[in-house]
Amino acid sequence: MACAHTNVTLALAPVLDDGWCKERTLDNQLFFFLVEEEAGGRVVLRVRPQEKGADHTQAIVLGCVGGIVAVGLVLVLAYRLSVEIYDRREYKRFEKERQQPNWKQPPFSFHHVLSLTGDAKAFEREVGRQSVSGNLDSPEGGFDAILQAALCQEQIGWRNVSRLLVFTSDDTFHTAGDGKLGGIFMPSDGHCHLDSNGLYSRSPEFDYPSVGQVAQALSAANIQPIFAVTSATLPVYQELSKLIPKSAVGELSENSSNVVQLIMDAYNSLSSTVTLEHSPLPPGVHISYESQCGGHEKRAGEPGDRGQCNHVRINQTVNFLVTFQATRCLPGPHFLKFRALGFSEELTVELHTLCDCNCNDTQLPAPHCSDHGHLQCGVCSCDPGRLGRLCECSESELSSPDLESGCRGPNGTGPLCSGKGRCQCGHCSCSGQSSGRLCECDDASCERHEGVLCGGFGLCQCGVCHCHANRTGRACECSGDMDGCVGPEGRLCSGHGHCKCNRCQCLDGYYGALCDQCPGCKTPCERHRDCAECGAFGTGVLATNCSMACAHTNVTLALAPVLDDGWCKERTLDNQLFFFLVEEEAGGRVVLRVRPQEKGADHTQAIVLGCVGGIVAVGLVLVLAYRLSVEIYDRREYKRFEKERQQPNWKQDRNPLYKSAVTTIINPRFQAPESPL
Repeated sequence: MACAHTNVTLALAPVLDDGWCKERTLDNQLFFFLVEEEAGGRVVLRVRPQEKGADHTQAIVLGCVGGIVAVGLVLVLAYRLSVEIYDRREYKRFEKERQQPNWKQPPFSFHHVLSLTGDAKAFEREVGRQSVSGNLDSPEGGFDAILQAALCQEQIGWRNVSRLLVFTSDDTFHTAGDGKLGGIFMPSDGHCHLDSNGLYSRSPEFDYPSVGQVAQALSAANIQPIFAVTSATLPVYQELSKLIPKSAVGELSENSSNVVQLIMDAYNSLSSTVTLEHSPLPPGVHISYESQCGGHEKRAGEPGDRGQCNHVRINQTVNFLVTFQATRCLPGPHFLKFRALGFSEELTVELHTLCDCNCNDTQLPAPHCSDHGHLQCGVCSCDPGRLGRLCECSESELSSPDLESGCRGPNGTGPLCSGKGRCQCGHCSCSGQSSGRLCECDDASCERHEGVLCGGFGLCQCGVCHCHANRTGRACECSGDMDGCVGPEGRLCSGHGHCKCNRCQCLDGYYGALCDQCPGCKTPCERHRDCAECGAFGTGVLATNCSMACAHTNVTLALAPVLDDGWCKERTLDNQLFFFLVEEEAGGRVVLRVRPQEKGADHTQAIVLGCVGGIVAVGLVLVLAYRLSVEIYDRREYKRFEKERQQPNWKQDRNPLYKSAVTTIINPRFQAPESPL
């Protein structure tokens, strides 16, 4: 009845301008309507659907109350803390410092926090969570940490590849015998003792390990340590490095700014050094090494020493000639293991001594001598006209000088068959996985991925991996797929990088999984905000030129969608909040799904003023309460003093030290007049 002259219609998501009326209902719901008058006095009202404005009353109240309570608690705690510190600052000072050192985390021997992982962010996160600790004395217990890291291979997560251990310190180290100062006499047992929390649980029971124990554990686990230490302790760790094989030492700056370069230099130094070592020898057997490090020159090592080549380049071949000398007979076969430090491969040699050979017993003819000679004391004595170690060559078919020339290089130099086979009748018979006319190719020297030759996806031929289909890389470690490098617009790495192993390698200045981000680049939300605003609402900086400036975009309205982290949240120039989702299609076209505007009431000023006022008020109240309590306390004490002063209950007596100020002197010649009778 009251609105019979009006016609009300709903307008879904109209473009608002200054002609629209903005009002609120009794329950604080925001709505817009446009008044249009028709002929005959009839009124048409076009109403936009209600938008419930955000009610910030509770937030304001809770914010102010929280701020007031927080400030009050801080002031009260500060007062109590100052009183406690003042009252107790001298109470058991030595006991407090001894029981609770001034560190965020109490000292510990070794704590394994994170197993080896390829997740760099997880590593940075765990490092950032660690609290600073310290020692109760200057030398550090680093040997405990090194030994447990080498022994607890399963907990650490060591893989069967090259292993590096970086040890940083700014002081010297404890070693075997130092535990006696703390009453610990039992030597380290050389076993893993990490509990479920990753802590070294037997530290109070076992002494520090010795240098020999640490060196043996690192060598057995094939771990190469890098000592990054400060200049003050550098000479100590340089001497320690001489006792630990395949170790390196670098000087760490005071602010540790060169730690990355230090590790890189140490790794390059370690990787360019090839050291061949062997397992323990049986009694009576001696060993010597002869190293050929790239050239034709051979370097003989000390008896019993290791074979070593320095400054070895990538893909460079080095040779070691190992000579055994037995001074007594072995009771049986003995197995020796050879390995290059830092590498997981091992070579097992079965060692026999021929001590029961009857040199008077001649076998003629002998199958071992190709049936063309007799075997005497383990050596073939060839028939006339036969040559070779096993009498396998005919003298009539091949002259003696040709026997070895065909097994050497073009210049006739170098070892026979490259040291990897036997020369038989002028031809090389290669051993093991060697191949080629001169056995120059090693089919086991290709690069490995995760300890597997050619990653298990290729064949090793002459030191080069020949990968299977759809595999790339020097060790066939990369998949040929590029799906992970192609973005929604179809460009490879967004045009700012190249695809390697199905992952983008970005150019300088770009980052992100698809190289689509850079420090000065706008985010997708920032790039498409203006087009989303003008296309959906007809407002913003591009409102007058939206069709031309945003021709590549298609803007659609999404009514009340479910918002997630993928939606962009922006505000218009008149502080209206809206959300939109960027969807890129093939061909570079962009689809923007825009949620209708929501104008939120700006309560920032009210919140700030309310909180500031509340905080100031609480502060004044607390100060006044403090002054009032002090005043009441002073007055109470003064009244008590006056009461005691007015009601004294002291015993009166004469002070023995008191002297009267009045002195009476009697003249002896003075005679008082006689009184008349």
